[in-house]
Amino acid sequence: LANRMLDTLAEAWAASHAGASIWADPTVTFLDPCTKSGVFLREITRRLIDGLASHIPDLQTRVDHILTTQVYGIAITRITSLLARRSLYCSKYANGTHSIVKTFATNAGNIWYERLQHTWDGDKCRYCGAGKSVFDRAATLESHAYAFIHTDNIKTHIGNMFGGKMQFDVIIGNPPYQMKGGAGGSSDSSIYHLFVEQAIKLDPKFLSMVIPSRWLAGGRGLDEFRKMMLCKGQLSHLVDFTKMSTAFPGVDFEGGVGYFLWAKNYNGECNYTLITEQQEMEPVLRKLDEFDIFVRSNESTDILKKIIESSASNILSLVSGDTPFGIPTNFIDFKEASFSGAIPIFMTVKGKRRVNYTSRQNIKKNNQLIDVWKVLLPEAYGERGAVPAFVIGKAIIAAPQSVCTQTYLAVGPFQNQTQAESFESYTKTRFFRFLVSLRKITQHALRSTYTWVPMQTWDRTWTDEMLYEKYGITADEQAYIESQIKEMKLAGGDDD
Repeated sequence: LANRMLDTLAEAWAASHAGASIWADPTVTFLDPCTKSGVFLREITRRLIDGLASHIPDLQTRVDHILTTQVYGIAITRITSLLARRSLYCSKYANGTHSIVKTFATNAGNIWYERLQHTWDGDKCRYCGAGKSVFDRAATLESHAYAFIHTDNIKTHIGNMFGGKMQFDVIIGNPPYQMKGGAGGSSDSSIYHLFVEQAIKLDPKFLSMVIPSRWLAGGRGLDEFRKMMLCKGQLSHLVDFTKMSTAFPGVDFEGGVGYFLWAKNYNGECNYTLITEQQEMEPVLRKLDEFDIFVRSNESTDILKKIIESSASNILSLVSGDTPFGIPTNFIDFKEASFSGAIPIFMTVKGKRRVNYTSRQNIKKNNQLIDVWKVLLPEAYGERGAVPAFVIGKAIIAAPQSVCTQTYLAVGPFQNQTQAESFESYTKTRFFRFLVSLRKITQHALRSTYTWVPMQTWDRTWTDEMLYEKYGITADEQAYIESQIKEMKLAGGDDD
């Protein structure tokens, strides 16, 4: 994967430098701001050693020049600093006996690492969101206060690391993806975008990073990042693996992973390559800012445009936000049998759907939805990149005087059972779930995931045939939708 990224970089460099090879230029500087094993720096060095052979014939002089003036790294932990130096210098000490570099004066060489502390602002680090209760720890333990993102002035910070003002032509790496407890409690927060944003502040000519693909369509706190990446026209290449294990065998990360090439002086369409578990698609030029998120499938965009143009409104006015009644998934104040004044509560217990009972006083919000007909949509449904897919689990019709936990989103109000059943039939169509799938890149389907689902009248049992006709979906488009979305039985079945 590292070499594939470097090949993409080399092609883009040549295209912007009159065909010149980046590996034959002794002045180009490279930085990996989050180095782990040192694979990027090692492969860059290997290519430079070959490319500069005619410019600097003596091998030792060439190696010394490359490793002291062209290739730099910032390690994320003490152990990765030693690993990276071992990969790059053949010695965990840059100036050690076995180091292939003969001119370094320090153990670190150009692989910088110091243990930093988080900057606490109440219970969280103001730079990365790390929880104080988790990472305010002894000096003998890693703090995971990553140096590259724990500063307000990255240019000065980099200069202090490497002993002078530094300007990097290329920044490349695979940053940490999450911060444990960063979203509160046991929930992790995304931090990979912080590395990308910080790298752009260093004003490189090219930037390439491996990051989770969930930023394309979702992720808490990623709206501004997504807007910047999709709308500025500086992504020249985007390679997107729908399953992380295709890129990193043996590793699973929901939503897939991908790498991009950002170019300072590029402004145009993006060369997009989609790689599913089964095959690698042909690269296509795509406009990244057609929608507020990025739709992975090129075939889907034409269908989506047709539906959006034909729709007066969407169903968002009916869909609740997260935790519709203020009751968390791990709620325990319930009883299995009804009691005086009890309200049925739809929930999951040990992964199984259950209807238990609780008091009205436990309901914190959306009281107007308690005593009406509504439909409950599972907030999470994981299939790990399966195609075709159900996309969401089966909906539940909930009668008046009922609530649910955070496991579900509540859709309503409906005037009667007939309307609720009509909406429920809509959720089972491939048409409905296809539109949801375009915004659902992880197992979670929050309110915004339903943005592209058109509003209907709730007076009939909806079928795909009705919807295909209503929106002018061609036979080829129908076949594509049905290749992506599994049939969901109208009643019963094993797809609950």
